[in-house]
Amino acid sequence: MYKVLLLIGCLLLGSCGNVGVERYAGEHPRLNLVEFFSRPVQAWGMFQKRSGEVVKRFHVRIDSRREGERLILDEHFLYSDGTRQQRTWTLTPDGPSRWRGTAGDVIGEAIGEVAGNTLRWRYRLDLPVDGRNWEVDLDDWMYLMDDDTLLNRSSMSKLGVEIGQITLFFRRLPEGTP
Repeated sequence: MYKVLLLIGCLLLGSCGNVGVERYAGEHPRLNLVEFFSRPVQAWGMFQKRSGEVVKRFHVRIDSRREGERLILDEHFLYSDGTRQQRTWTLTPDGPSRWRGTAGDVIGEAIGEVAGNTLRWRYRLDLPVDGRNWEVDLDDWMYLMDDDTLLNRSSMSKLGVEIGQITLFFRRLPEGTP
């Protein structure tokens, strides 16, 4: 009986921290993904373990293009240990303020919801770690700060347990930047 009560208590406490993206519907400036990625973007980020230790820093160059209604984001990563990675996202609108996305290392589809200045982006990633691949879940929250600046905070978890956080700062490059 005590185990059941403890389980119910944990589930109730866990649900208290869930904020829906609609909470940000009135926030400005309004995030328009197509507009934000209409120019090249650079981003700087870091991965932190649950303890707070920064274990990896990285820089990303993002070029985009339109193919019909789809938005293609071509990301090139350079990590602090010198390794490089490339990911190409294909984003497709899925109704008002909703997006679906695919990429080579994304398992299934990513689901995104936009409200006001905020995008919540959820997906499962096939992540190489020390010669093995882990399936991890990402819960990304992106906030448009001004027309050229987007902040991202992501929680990475495995089997429902948070293993770390990703913090990322996006900056659109000036018009005409190659």
